[in-house]
Amino acid sequence: MTKNILILTYWGYSDALIQTYTLPYVRIIKKNLPISSTIFLVTLEKDRNALKELNRLETSKILETQGIRWLPFPYKPFGLLAILLWAKVFPYLGYLIIKNRISYIHSWCTPPGAIAYFLSVCFNRQLVLDSYEAHAEAMVENGTWKKNSIAFRLLFWLEKKQTQRAAYVIATTEGMKDYAKVKFGIQLNNFFVKPACVDLNLFSEEKIKNSELLTQLGFVNKIVCVYAGKFGGIYLDKEVFQFLRIAYDYWGEAFRILLLSNIDTSEIQKHCVEAGLPFHVVTKLFVPHAEIPKYIGLADFALCPVKPLPSKRYCTPIKNGEYWALGLPVVIPHGVSDDAAIIEDNKIGAVLHQLNNEAYMTGVKQIEKLILSSKKERVQSIREIAKRYRGFEIAEVVYRKIYYQHTEHHIE
Repeated sequence: MTKNILILTYWGYSDALIQTYTLPYVRIIKKNLPISSTIFLVTLEKDRNALKELNRLETSKILETQGIRWLPFPYKPFGLLAILLWAKVFPYLGYLIIKNRISYIHSWCTPPGAIAYFLSVCFNRQLVLDSYEAHAEAMVENGTWKKNSIAFRLLFWLEKKQTQRAAYVIATTEGMKDYAKVKFGIQLNNFFVKPACVDLNLFSEEKIKNSELLTQLGFVNKIVCVYAGKFGGIYLDKEVFQFLRIAYDYWGEAFRILLLSNIDTSEIQKHCVEAGLPFHVVTKLFVPHAEIPKYIGLADFALCPVKPLPSKRYCTPIKNGEYWALGLPVVIPHGVSDDAAIIEDNKIGAVLHQLNNEAYMTGVKQIEKLILSSKKERVQSIREIAKRYRGFEIAEVVYRKIYYQHTEHHIE
């Protein structure tokens, strides 16, 4: 029996969140459907130039060979403009649902879940919530929204309605089950946990310490710290550079920093000046995602500077799985995701219980102890953590239970 699925996301197709955090799972879902089934994938495109460079027609053809039909729409931030956009898009999606006999509305995170909820109700389809996190409260905590704002109140209400409606909920951490009960008074039954998984073949041991790149970047015989990501918002900024300055004070010219980011160099220079960190120890690069593994692999340890806010207890930092797959110890604030506890319990990094110089120095010394241990044993033990907590087998099991063609509406 054909099972067609409509998947809604809030990101552009070329965004890493689609390429690494959505498409691999979409392909796993497709594997568990009858061959005749089609997945309709909605993306929201912020950058028209990026969309043109992508060659929409060619990309669509490639995806269609995989049983995926791509539906790109323009992005509008959560608010009035978004409401106007969806007022136009909603009837079209409804038409697709009816015409193609789509039986599941599958949402990636709760912002597109708002649309998924209304589609599910209006067309009586099953709702699947994926990457279920506390998004509305996170927007307040990081200062984007006010607690009494219309945007917060609307999304928080819609998160409750999604939670009530969902046939299946796939969270990033176990704690979201308690969150739903405490915040919404809802006991989740068909509840699964699927953190951000990593391709262990792509992030393989072969990508560790590429000698040509080490020489090219001046990292030979250096202690290299890597961070791949942004600053500000849900991420720490000045605290990161304060930590790095403490590390430089401790290791001196033996220490180097690799930032894989498209942040403006002037902003990095400003942070360095404020922290008293020499700018010459920082190398900033922005590289294609396919090349990310060999650059992360140059490092000896990595940073996960997610702000230790209450809602971040329920998140799943994507980069941690990639760091672990390359055998890297990770420095992370206490209380972030399940990852801080995993790192502390398995002694595979440094957990910062405070954001001050004393805690930073403790973290640096913990990292040094790991770096001085047997590299082969360290890499193997940390990669085992990646397999256990971030292996794609986790996702395989979850999606098989929901979508496998012989189990229409039943979970064993």
